Amino acid sequence: MLTQVVKVASVQMTSSADLEQNLHMAEQGVRQAAAQGADLVALPEYFPLLHPDEQAKQQIAEVYQQGPIQTRLSQLAAELGIYLVAGSLPLISEQAGKVYNTCLVFDPQGVCIHHYHKMHLFSYQGKNETYDEGRSICAGDQVQALDLPWGRVGIGICYDLRFPEFFRQLQDIDLWIIPAAFTVPTGRAHWHLLLRARAVENQAYVLAAAQTGCHAGGRLTYGHSMLVDPWGEILAELAEEPNILLAEIQPQRLQEVRQQLPALTHRRLRE
Repeated sequence: MLTQVVKVASVQMTSSADLEQNLHMAEQGVRQAAAQGADLVALPEYFPLLHPDEQAKQQIAEVYQQGPIQTRLSQLAAELGIYLVAGSLPLISEQAGKVYNTCLVFDPQGVCIHHYHKMHLFSYQGKNETYDEGRSICAGDQVQALDLPWGRVGIGICYDLRFPEFFRQLQDIDLWIIPAAFTVPTGRAHWHLLLRARAVENQAYVLAAAQTGCHAGGRLTYGHSMLVDPWGEILAELAEEPNILLAEIQPQRLQEVRQQLPALTHRRLRE
C-alpha cells in the first residue's frame, strides 16, 4: 500500500526521426520536472525515435544494460536523484530483424531496477494510416510489479491499455504507469475511457506519458498525458502540445476508495 505522498510527472513529447534531438528534449523535460519537485518522472513510448521507417529502430537498438542511451538515462536519474521511467526504447531481441519495445526504470542512484518488454503489439488499419508493430517488434511475455520504497508500481505500454486481463496479472498495485503513442483516431475515441476504466477497475492511480502532435512521415499522436485517481477522476491533464505534467498521488485517497468500495475483495472469478 502507498505509504507517502509522491509527486509524479509525465514528459509529453513530439519525438522526431532525429535521435540526438529527441534525447535532448527528453532530458530537458526530465530536468524541468525534477526542478519542480518530481520524485518520479515518466517519458513517453518511443521517446528516442519516432521514425516513418519501422526498421529504423534496429539502427539504435541496444543490448539490455549496455549502450549510450541507457548510460545517459542512468546518469540523468543519478544526477537528479529521481526515479526515471524511460518510456520505451528499442532493445535487441533474439529474433532477427526485430527489437523489443522496452520500458526501463532507473532508481535515484542510476541503477536500472526494472524492465518490461511491450506485450501487446498494435495493429490498425484506418482510412489514411496503417500500423503493424509486429513487423518490427518482438512481443514480450512477462509482466512484473516494481516494489519501490513508497509503493507498488505496474507498467504497461500503450496498446496494453486495451487488455484488462493484463492489469489483473498484478495484485496490490498503487500506481500504473503507461507510456504511450496513441494515434489521433484511437485516442479521440478511447484514450480517456480506457485510462479511467483501468484506474477504476484496479482501484489504483494511473499515470500516462504520451507522444503528441505531428511526427516525421505524417504520423499524428493524441497527447493528453494525465494522472487519474482510483475513483476515475482526472487529477491533471495536458492538452496537445509538448509540456510537463506534475501531480501528486496520495495514500489517503487510495485507502479511502478501497475502504468505501472494496471491489477488489469481492472478485469471484480469478485465473
